[in-house]
Amino acid sequence: MAERKRILTGVRPTGSLHLGHYAGALENWVRLQGEYECFFLIADYQVSDYADDISRVRDSVWEVALDWLAVGLDPENSSFVVESLVPEHAELTTWLSWFLPLGMLERNPTLKAEMEALERGDETHAGKSVPVAFYTYPVMQVANILMPRAHLVPVGEDQLPHIELTREVARRFNRDFKPVFPEPEALVGRVPRLVGTDGNAKMSKSRGNTIDLKEPRESVAKKVKGMYAGPPRGATEPGVAEENPIFLYLEAFDPDKAEVASLKETYEKSGLPNKVLKDRLDGVLNALLDPIRERRSYYETRMPLVRDALAAGSARGRAAAQETMGFVREALDINYLEKHRNAGPGQ
Repeated sequence: MAERKRILTGVRPTGSLHLGHYAGALENWVRLQGEYECFFLIADYQVSDYADDISRVRDSVWEVALDWLAVGLDPENSSFVVESLVPEHAELTTWLSWFLPLGMLERNPTLKAEMEALERGDETHAGKSVPVAFYTYPVMQVANILMPRAHLVPVGEDQLPHIELTREVARRFNRDFKPVFPEPEALVGRVPRLVGTDGNAKMSKSRGNTIDLKEPRESVAKKVKGMYAGPPRGATEPGVAEENPIFLYLEAFDPDKAEVASLKETYEKSGLPNKVLKDRLDGVLNALLDPIRERRSYYETRMPLVRDALAAGSARGRAAAQETMGFVREALDINYLEKHRNAGPGQ
């Protein structure tokens, strides 16, 4: 029987997960875990922008694990890996940093955007300086993907340039040393990006424009009621569906696609009150989140199971990492003690 191909994907632990994570990634992960050997990474090395709030990072590791279990990720079939429990990630990052020109990293749009935010001092980064870790951040992301020798990387649309960087690094390493790494392919989720409830293009906790997977029913209803619904118009005035984010949410989460198409047609031809759309969305979202909340509640009262999932997954992740680093050291010809076990200096 052929070995399953591998997936590496993950999130930074900055809080509990939200609908944007679900539509853009998690629902896809649940489907893929039966087809691939999956390594789901909690990238706690990569939250240097929260260096002044380590407790948030620590708590968020558990929040992420709970949300993963709640949506149906199976720790028996997949590996939940805490990045800092696999120190080989830091080792591979160091070796790769020898061979990556700074110019390659500066082309990374995520790095550029985050550094500009730090320099601007926006609401998320106010009063903070740019840490050295921001320069190594994209190198570590490359190392994360290459570490389990992943074949496929489910990502958001904004991460596609980073996957191309990873492919380029793999090609260079394989060409200059030995063929160790597959060139991973990107897989964008069904909903590349879900806008925030305020209409902002980015859903972000710092903006307060998310609906979390653990959000109580009453809170979901309140947030949906207050959602931005496009330019002002009368209740019976036709509108442009593409300008109303409620339709983006309905298209992402409403299983009755024919009804959503009918609502859109009515909205654009004769108008439709936003309340009608929001009431429907409230019902759709709570129907989606009810079983997720129920599973999360189950694990919240059984935290040793969550700990076991992280411990077992990180152990499997480290075993894969140690195998990879063996190949890397051999390719770089730095197995000092093994190669020269019986030799003296200069031999």
